[in-house]
Amino acid sequence: MLSPLPDLNIGSASAIPQANDVEYLTPVQIGTPPQTVMLDFDTGSSDLWVFTTQTPQQQSQGHQLYNPDSSSTASQVANAEFQIQYGDGSGASGTVFRDVVTVGGVSVQDQAVEGATMVTGSFTEDQATSGLLGLAMDSINQVTDGGTTPNPQKTFFSNAMGNLAMPLFTANLKQGTTGNYNFGFVDESEFTGSVNFVAVNSSQGFWQFAASGFAVGQGAATALPHQAIADTGTTLMLMPDEAVEAYYQQIPSAQNSQQQGGVVFNCNDTIPSFTAVISGYQAVVPGDIIKFAPVTGDSTETSELCFGGIQSNSGLGFAIYGDIFLKAQFTVFDGGNMRIGFAAKSDGNF
Repeated sequence: MLSPLPDLNIGSASAIPQANDVEYLTPVQIGTPPQTVMLDFDTGSSDLWVFTTQTPQQQSQGHQLYNPDSSSTASQVANAEFQIQYGDGSGASGTVFRDVVTVGGVSVQDQAVEGATMVTGSFTEDQATSGLLGLAMDSINQVTDGGTTPNPQKTFFSNAMGNLAMPLFTANLKQGTTGNYNFGFVDESEFTGSVNFVAVNSSQGFWQFAASGFAVGQGAATALPHQAIADTGTTLMLMPDEAVEAYYQQIPSAQNSQQQGGVVFNCNDTIPSFTAVISGYQAVVPGDIIKFAPVTGDSTETSELCFGGIQSNSGLGFAIYGDIFLKAQFTVFDGGNMRIGFAAKSDGNF
């Protein structure tokens, strides 16, 4: 399983954290000659969209832009448009091009590149990013013909998969430092022990899997069967209320803050680990990672209050295992076998 075939594509690209690890950005080359933009790789959506020279200036100021007119391999797709809205209410819409896209040395010809003609305010404010690169299933791509008939486009990974040495990619996100996404191979130096695989249910278009329970700190595991998705594009770990309440009962100062929109606690409290039980594997998220971000100061060391990295999924039909979880695990997205694998980081290297 871990031996790539010779003479086929592999690639590796950096995943660079932004402030408080709110997102991870990866350099992507689009067009001929290549134009480099920084994109947020998102295993919870399936659209590759970018700020372009056609994005209104008041929305795109300060962003690195893709200019299709400067690419000899770019072509606009007639009648095609996209409109996407994410779970936090942000979104983008616009037109569709085809162009060559390269990630970490792996290239795809005629990749659908969606050019934003409208983005919501949070994307405008986030000047470090030039858009998203979706890595979920093709079925939830948001391209339509003329705004009515769905015309889902293949993701970068879907297009690349057949030419990769192994039909998978891996995520090794790190806390406060640069990690990586690897395509077509599994780097055994990035994890310890074995990779623990569980089947993926792709019916809703996500990297969705079954989890069986959880544990807090050194406590015994509690059975809580639930569906979950592995989502690099979500910052936090969003869990069923039963797990959230059980976790924060172990932090005396924890309180639900309407002002902050979630559970906060005293930064100098002892923060226990959280363990997700997945097909018998115990995926441990250290308390230091769950101490997500300062509320009242510049850092979790100087702030009185910290915002918790585990929050309620607000009754959503599945949990979202976002970056808080994925920072603590080496993760294999195996598209060829429709499964996902988790392993402990080498030397606790979060």
